[in-house]
Amino acid sequence: MTFGARSSIVSFSTPGVKNEMKAADRDYKSSIDYAALGNRLRAYRVGASLLAEDVAEQLGISRAVVYRLEKGEIVKIETLERLAALLNTSMASLLGVEVEYYPTALGLFERMRQLEESADRILAHFEPISLLLTSDGYLPLLREMLFEASPGSQAKAPSAADIDKMLQIMAERRAFFQKRRPHIVSLIGLRELERFVQTGLVGRVDLPEKTRAVRRLAARREVDRIADLMESEPIDVQIGLIDDAMPASTFQVFSGRESSVLAVSPFRLGELPNVRNGIATVTASPEAVRMYEDMIAKLWKSAYKGKAGAQHLRKLLERLQ
Repeated sequence: MTFGARSSIVSFSTPGVKNEMKAADRDYKSSIDYAALGNRLRAYRVGASLLAEDVAEQLGISRAVVYRLEKGEIVKIETLERLAALLNTSMASLLGVEVEYYPTALGLFERMRQLEESADRILAHFEPISLLLTSDGYLPLLREMLFEASPGSQAKAPSAADIDKMLQIMAERRAFFQKRRPHIVSLIGLRELERFVQTGLVGRVDLPEKTRAVRRLAARREVDRIADLMESEPIDVQIGLIDDAMPASTFQVFSGRESSVLAVSPFRLGELPNVRNGIATVTASPEAVRMYEDMIAKLWKSAYKGKAGAQHLRKLLERLQ
């Protein structure tokens, strides 16, 4: 009996069976999206303000290995576990099997950049106006606003390097959007827009009145740009003005050929911006994506659109002069 059992084991390892096993290995497709995993690793690293050299040094690996990891060339599960601990996240979040949490705007904006690169359609509500639809003059003013909004305590304020990195990522996002032109549906709350025009592009309200006047004019130019877009009705841009209370958190749904991903953010880039406090979430949960798509469809149904929307915006600007 013993020999029979052994012979059956030996026969199971015959060359023919080995070849079948190798063929099965070739046909096997992992459920893990390693490229997306690499993207998440980079987003968490950027959000932690760590260079590849910093990660390599703390894990005792080479910088080249870090770059390979961020390209989706995963080597050991142990390395992933150590990375998760270093980046203050979980293995589940790295693997994308639940919600990704981003405690910094820097990490979220990097993740959004990655998602926008593969999206064919973007459903957006980013207060007060989607960054992708702003003018070329917006980012230079935003830099001033972010420094103005920094708290007096340097321990709490974002560093100049982090602010410049955020702006670099935002510039890359805008440039890629303008080049690739994915379809965007942007929802804009009229109440938030009115406050934006009245307050102006400022980081705090105690600025000199001359500066406030210049910044209010800059805000009006952004709103006027939105009116122009609505009036011209480009095929890849749809804008809806919502005369109702908008959600407290902003969001974007990125839809590609294979999946849709939802990003919900507490961070703001309009007047009195906030890039310091809050926890953003990113998820591919079908239930979460569906619920947001349903809400967007409901809001879009009653929104001001096209030339009628443009006229509504211009009347708002006239009223606020």
